[in-house]
Amino acid sequence: MKQINNDLQKTLHRLNFQKIDINQQDVNLIWEISEDIEHGIPILKETLLEHFQNSSITAVDGIIYEILLQSPNSEIQTFIQRQFSDGIVPLKSVKNIDYASLQKALVNKDFLLADKLTQKKLCELAGIDQHQRDWLYFTDVVDLPIEDLYTIDTLWRVHSWNRFGFSIQNQIWNTLKPNHEKLFTKIHWIIDQNLCRYPQEFTWDVSAPKGHLPLFNQLRGSQALITLLSHKAWQTS
Repeated sequence: MKQINNDLQKTLHRLNFQKIDINQQDVNLIWEISEDIEHGIPILKETLLEHFQNSSITAVDGIIYEILLQSPNSEIQTFIQRQFSDGIVPLKSVKNIDYASLQKALVNKDFLLADKLTQKKLCELAGIDQHQRDWLYFTDVVDLPIEDLYTIDTLWRVHSWNRFGFSIQNQIWNTLKPNHEKLFTKIHWIIDQNLCRYPQEFTWDVSAPKGHLPLFNQLRGSQALITLLSHKAWQTS
């Protein structure tokens, strides 16, 4: 048993929890560990709980959580419900906005729904009456609270292999600014010099280029988006 645990620990140590670019090989490695119900699953549970308690959750933890969530084992499901009843990302909001539906969509990899919910939550955060409009002006974006933006962004990053989120787009933007068309091309909002049509010409899974999601007002120009990507939230994340 000691040898088995040592082997599993060695496998786990091959995972870089701070890794920026996660790939299918990393996911397969976690699945490999999880297939050992007796020894691998306890190691994954212990690791996830430790990172959660230390507030050090990453996208690799997101994969572990989602794999455990898929398990038919009742003991694992009891553990998930007891320790992570609200997920592994703290749903903090200074305006008491409920991000549970967004979290659920992202955990389920329903990125189209998550994109719609993100826009809805941002409008709610900005105090916009959705009977009037369902988009944001750049003036709405400036005062969006850091804590809520960080919650939304963390949900996207943790549940997308670290591929999607506003902070990811911000990193790309910082290498391309001030040319927003280069940004749109890089993240495949523009293909062959044509703005992609919603929703059919966007990619709603992790095969999309980094920063492809979430969408944000691109059909209404770039000012609101650039304001969001320049928000002070990304200077502290």
